[in-house]
Amino acid sequence: MHPHTSPHSRSDSRSDSGNRSRLGARLAAAGATLLLALTALPAAASGAATSGAADDRVLVFSKTAGFRHDSIPDGIAAIKELGAQSGFAVDATEDGAAFTPDNLARYDAVVFLSTTGDVLDTAQQSAFEGYVRAGGGYVGVHAAADTEYDWPFYEGLAGAYFQSHPAIQQATVDVEDRANPATAHLAPTWERTDEWYNYRTNPRERVKVLATLDESSYQGGAMGEDHPISWCQEYRGGRAFYTGFGHTKESYADPAFRQHLLGGLRYATGAAHADCRPEQGYRPLFDGTSTDGWKQAGPGSFTLDTESGTLTSTGGMGMLWYGARELGSYSLKLDWKMAGDDNSGVFVGFPASDDPWSAVNNGYEVQIDATDTPDHTTGSVYGFQSADLAKRDAALNPPGEWNTYEIRVQGERLRIWLNGVKINDFTNRDPARSLLQGYVGIQNHGEGDEVSFRDIRVKDLPAKGGGHHQRHHDG
Repeated sequence: MHPHTSPHSRSDSRSDSGNRSRLGARLAAAGATLLLALTALPAAASGAATSGAADDRVLVFSKTAGFRHDSIPDGIAAIKELGAQSGFAVDATEDGAAFTPDNLARYDAVVFLSTTGDVLDTAQQSAFEGYVRAGGGYVGVHAAADTEYDWPFYEGLAGAYFQSHPAIQQATVDVEDRANPATAHLAPTWERTDEWYNYRTNPRERVKVLATLDESSYQGGAMGEDHPISWCQEYRGGRAFYTGFGHTKESYADPAFRQHLLGGLRYATGAAHADCRPEQGYRPLFDGTSTDGWKQAGPGSFTLDTESGTLTSTGGMGMLWYGARELGSYSLKLDWKMAGDDNSGVFVGFPASDDPWSAVNNGYEVQIDATDTPDHTTGSVYGFQSADLAKRDAALNPPGEWNTYEIRVQGERLRIWLNGVKINDFTNRDPARSLLQGYVGIQNHGEGDEVSFRDIRVKDLPAKGGGHHQRHHDG
């Protein structure tokens, strides 16, 4: 909302609720509180093979034709417990005959749990390809990368094939994406013990890397400075998540790993949304450690929490803007989270000023507020153009969960992606405004409006010839 307007009335219903799957709605509600609940869960499996509503299901497939991990029973038990906690049913099988079109259509996602070798015949492979192309979800755990070496579709789906591994040992995991539901609960670094895979190829150009290994922290790494260990992607119509963690039995009793696994499941089933487009070439404007280069305009402020790496709005109406550099043609990405029915926004294309009215009168605001009128709501160019509400509602995560904006400015064109989905395409035609150059800022709207921001980053783009005429991995 612009600083000169008054707070509007609130609606008790969320516009995106009707567009979520039944599984998605239940998992989204449970996700924010599950990490605390996990610490009270026993490590043993629940007695029932399935739980929750009969048509909300995940299939766990753990057939092995090579090495067999003794942690597989613990993995099945953990996923069943996550299902019982979060309201989805779990079926487990080692029978490739389960891979028929009719049977796979019953499931929101299929988990390949430390599968090894050639586990599906040609007809079963074809059925699974059809399932993914129709929008099905895939979760690959650990040795899922040591599976189906002669099936190119599967290589693309998993992201990379296993090459080798050293002995089990502790290593430092660097968490790159802290908005994804699989990693949002983690600190920037994660110390854990597991069996660390080297992969035949680096998948970064094809997937969104969520976490990497610091090879200086352990012995036997063979991929160098860029060693992805967990990632996600949209693949051939479906959603795919892979984690290299999960070799040890102890992993499946670890609350942080279980939340990581649940987050991957939530993405794969469509219960939670994330920007899983490949991302390279961005530099940080706010990395969670300081506000160097940022200035407050107007009343209120943002509270910096270096432990969580966030800036959270306090009071207002004002704006925190990045004054260290003016931007011209660029892609701005940032992660944001509302505590409840709150209000904020991202300003672009305004001149340097300590007055927030400068941004209001000369720039444009990309709104954050899910319950206002169409041209004043999340994803809108405030007061000028509504987002595509159907696409916005289908991509939006609820309060308490992180969302990611990409705001792409090239010339006088401003495009907006929410969690990887393009929801707005606006062209400035106001002679009093220009997007050709200007600054960027985030709004602190007022008392009672609590919105947090994390990982604000930017990449310069060509001033001309971008968009339709140049392919970018992140778009």
